[in-house]
Amino acid sequence: MTANENTPLLRKNKTPLPKFQLSLVLLLMFAEPISAQYIFPFINQLIRELDITGGDDRKLGYYAGLTQSLFYTTQALTTLHWSRLSDYIGRKPVLLIGLMGLSISNMCFGLSTTFPMIVASRCVAGALNGNIGVMKSVIADITDNTNLAQAFVLIPPVFSVGASIAPLYGGVLAKPHDRWPALFSGIFWQNYPYFLPCLVSVSFTAVAFLIAALFLKESSPRKQHKKHQDGVEDTCVGVSDKDASPVPIRTLMRTYSVMLPIATYGALALVDIGFIALLPLFYATPIEIGGLGLPPSTIGTCLAIYGLFNGLFQVLFVSKLIDRFGEKKTFCTGVLAFFPLIAMFPIMSLVVQSQQQVGSSIWPLMALQLCFALIGDMSYSVISVFVMRAVPNRYSLGTMNGLSQTTNSVARAFGPVTFSFVFAFSKEHNILGGNLVYLILLVMACFLVFLSRLLPDLKSDERCDGN
Repeated sequence: MTANENTPLLRKNKTPLPKFQLSLVLLLMFAEPISAQYIFPFINQLIRELDITGGDDRKLGYYAGLTQSLFYTTQALTTLHWSRLSDYIGRKPVLLIGLMGLSISNMCFGLSTTFPMIVASRCVAGALNGNIGVMKSVIADITDNTNLAQAFVLIPPVFSVGASIAPLYGGVLAKPHDRWPALFSGIFWQNYPYFLPCLVSVSFTAVAFLIAALFLKESSPRKQHKKHQDGVEDTCVGVSDKDASPVPIRTLMRTYSVMLPIATYGALALVDIGFIALLPLFYATPIEIGGLGLPPSTIGTCLAIYGLFNGLFQVLFVSKLIDRFGEKKTFCTGVLAFFPLIAMFPIMSLVVQSQQQVGSSIWPLMALQLCFALIGDMSYSVISVFVMRAVPNRYSLGTMNGLSQTTNSVARAFGPVTFSFVFAFSKEHNILGGNLVYLILLVMACFLVFLSRLLPDLKSDERCDGN
């Protein structure tokens, strides 16, 4: 019996990853969570000290949430334009502009003394920073069909590590004049008590800027076009060089094969952000209301452990699963994990309410839920491959990544607020026993599974000799 030559089992001759350039891109990616999440430990305290709420601490969540939502809202409004621009002027200039924007915005945030200043600095960070989509384009530029997935599975661990480190130094370095008065006793540190963690973020971003300026090579196909004028078809990411111009956005948005993976990416982002928003909220909600009533220290420990294992799982197993089963089967398996993942919320609530405490039986259930989350998270790595392989020509990579990243930014801007509101509303009015939010999330997961079944089977045995 002879197996079909296109089956995942017969994939071979995988092109070695361009390790140095890929490492540079991952370093630049690390600046994203570093710059976005270091403010989490002290943003509520900063808002309280600036007397923005007028002494009403019940409004702290509103202003803190607004600060984060504005970052992702402005990013959603601009990321497509930055990614599109990279198709014309090159990846490197856009990346350098984004890194400079991060440095300036974080510096301004550390010097903010009013809420409008805080909002302005976060909006600048979001508006000038469309780097995620551009960096994904760089990865697609320097890889081919045989190693594209292997490169993309490295992205989630980078964000997991950054998301763990940023809140750590953000919390430790806040108010240094209280912690280390001998070193930070000047009037400056008393007037700007949260400048030090901002300075650390600025410093890292500045170093990343210098490294990118010195060592990152321009990978844009438009800039490299003269090197590919020998008439040989370029099979990188499944596209050709017959047309050396980016496809108009309207044409892309009217093309089913293009919009299907982007729509799937958006659905995945919304379901995933719903889970991310509900998890700490569920952990912290009192038992009598339907949560676990865990203290902040326990919640932080659980999330840190999950972040560690998530990064290890993505690096060690996802690429091998794709090689063994193919992109589509791996992705479909990942999205199916959201069903038991979501169902674990009401199950754990029933168990805890029956015992009126968090007993020993709840910890295995929490671990099981986070194991399903590991499986679900591998979908992020795989969907990026589908997006890359749907590009009509390689000169539109930036635009495609901009469209997909826009959907992700929209989900991050509105998802947490929406799901948190529905969670509170369903608990307050006891709708479906307080479980309405989980039902909505399950319906959305059904739609995600439906879209995943429509994705094409990818052939990854082609080799690109042009990189």
